[in-house]
Amino acid sequence: MIKQQDKAAECFEIVNQQGEIIGLAPRSECHGNPSLMHRVIHVMVFNEAGLILLQKRAMNKDVQPGKWDTSVGGHLNVGEKFEQAAYREMNEELGIQNVPVRHLYQYIWKTSIETELVRTFYCEFTGEIYYNRDEIEMVRFWNLDDLLDHIHEDSFTPNLQEEILKYLKWKENKN
Repeated sequence: MIKQQDKAAECFEIVNQQGEIIGLAPRSECHGNPSLMHRVIHVMVFNEAGLILLQKRAMNKDVQPGKWDTSVGGHLNVGEKFEQAAYREMNEELGIQNVPVRHLYQYIWKTSIETELVRTFYCEFTGEIYYNRDEIEMVRFWNLDDLLDHIHEDSFTPNLQEEILKYLKWKENKN
């Protein structure tokens, strides 16, 4: 796990629109320059009742502190594959191990400060959650209908707001 003081030295692989690696840049540059697209994974964790787990980001996070976000999210390490990052981040953030993930979709997320190539995965998990208190303030399972009633409130990250809509559209197309 990368400690807070090491984040300044952390580097991300820069990718083009096709996801091909075209360079390397420090985290600090990537989170200040939207022309430096970098790779990210999200994992949507559901329990057996169909409730989705969300995490409330710690106040020390450099992007969207204190807001509710996807179950798991993280940057890929240099040389890492998307699926490897999904398993690593599930373990680091929530203590989830040895649970299969399924790729759902991929999209580009662009804000005024960064651009991410996001690959989203799904998993079902019924065990204990041991979340990383350095990165996460709390976790909670949400009913999707209840979440939709509140999703446009400021307590949710804009990325989560978009992610939930993408997930529902994906789910609708699968049925």
